[in-house]
Amino acid sequence: MSEAIRFIVNGEEITLGDFGPTETLLDYLRLRRRLTGTKEGCAEGDCGACTVLIGRLTEHGLRYESVNACIRFLGSLHGTHVVTVEHLAGRDGALHPVQQAMVDFHGSQCGFCTPGFIMSLYGLWLSNGTPTRADIESALQGNLCRCTGYEPIVKAAEHISVNRPSSLFDPLERDRIQIMAKLWGIHSGNDTTIITKDGARSIVPASVAAFADILADEPEATIVAGATDVGLWVTKQMRLLNPVIFINHLTELQSIVTDETGITIGAGVSYTQAFDVLSDEIPSLGRLIDRIGGQQVRNMGTIGGNIANGSPIGDTPPPLIALGAELTLRSHSGRRTIALEDYFLSYGKQDRLPTEFVEKVFVPRPAEGSHFAVYKISKRRDEDISALCGAFHLLLDADGKVETIRIAFGGMAATPKRAKHVEDALLGEVWSWGAISAVRDAFVEDYQPLTDWRATAEYRSLTARNLLTRFFLETAGAPAELRRFEMEEA
Repeated sequence: MSEAIRFIVNGEEITLGDFGPTETLLDYLRLRRRLTGTKEGCAEGDCGACTVLIGRLTEHGLRYESVNACIRFLGSLHGTHVVTVEHLAGRDGALHPVQQAMVDFHGSQCGFCTPGFIMSLYGLWLSNGTPTRADIESALQGNLCRCTGYEPIVKAAEHISVNRPSSLFDPLERDRIQIMAKLWGIHSGNDTTIITKDGARSIVPASVAAFADILADEPEATIVAGATDVGLWVTKQMRLLNPVIFINHLTELQSIVTDETGITIGAGVSYTQAFDVLSDEIPSLGRLIDRIGGQQVRNMGTIGGNIANGSPIGDTPPPLIALGAELTLRSHSGRRTIALEDYFLSYGKQDRLPTEFVEKVFVPRPAEGSHFAVYKISKRRDEDISALCGAFHLLLDADGKVETIRIAFGGMAATPKRAKHVEDALLGEVWSWGAISAVRDAFVEDYQPLTDWRATAEYRSLTARNLLTRFFLETAGAPAELRRFEMEEA
């Protein structure tokens, strides 16, 4: 049993045993280390001013990803390399090429957001030697600029992609072997770590089996994987969490396995880790993943966490329910598998015992010839919470009649939920405009949405019906025309 975590900050190895379970990386960097280049803006993972890189060992070597330090807890840093903007400058004080490009292309005005932009571009520079314009824009989705405008920043990114200096000028490329050796040394002595400060405990289990044993003894513990939701409980709601079990380092929960039946995704798989596989296997689901948060959020957030917290507006449950996904829950006593749609019981309540945790989700491969689509509706295309999210999975028989159909929505009820009345009305019908028109109003039997700051109940109801129409047009091969509709009167 260990009483401290070990990680690296820039070039210094840290052993830390005096922190609370909700202390953030941002506060540690600014208040304890006086690394004030990393800024605090929104404190909820939206603006990117606090962006740093986190390096971790993977089966493909040492991988660096941009993350939001404002919602990253210290307990999740064991065995990682934290890189801040201060580490980029050369030993003689010369600017890093990424920084110099921002100067040369006038990518900064007030400068508050600049360190975060630098770190996001640096992460792209490390991982993609020939980024497209789309790659650059994706890397900057999680960074908010209020005064400069994005075009000079994009031009700086394009410049450094074609004017790359020798790796000797880059600290992470130059010191990669030494950093990897240090991280391997940290992981080689991996024990369960429990840190207590002012009566609050941070628990870092050594394995999934140890995690299950700990949860059996601590059923009231808060489980933290990516912290993209739990982080806001602390920074916005000021919750005091105790104890907290950190599981983001458990590689046993980070596997993705594909076979002829479907895809099995470990609960600890991040959106970024899942993106390539899902894009190849189920393209509509891949496109949805690309719209969840910014790059920093996708690097931290996990599919298992999005399911486990039971949010009625979580983006991944509707399409997974439409595909007929199954959830495996694990505890000290064993495992059980349930249909994902049965996991959500009511608002804030899920079919999960206090000693159980989400271990993996199995996503059946869509049947050959079937149609699947998922639509996220939000005020902004990128980095915005859903007003509603609808998913449709359709299989027609040889006569063009509906053999099976599954329709699921998030944001329309207290839980992610299927539209069973609509499904039943369509079964056996010829897939036609007449059939769609006849069932549009059946949505009122399945959903009674609420009005909140994201959308009104009337808007949600109308949009659900319109998404069914859109799905029909796309699957029937009819030309779809983008038109502006006035809200129907209640």
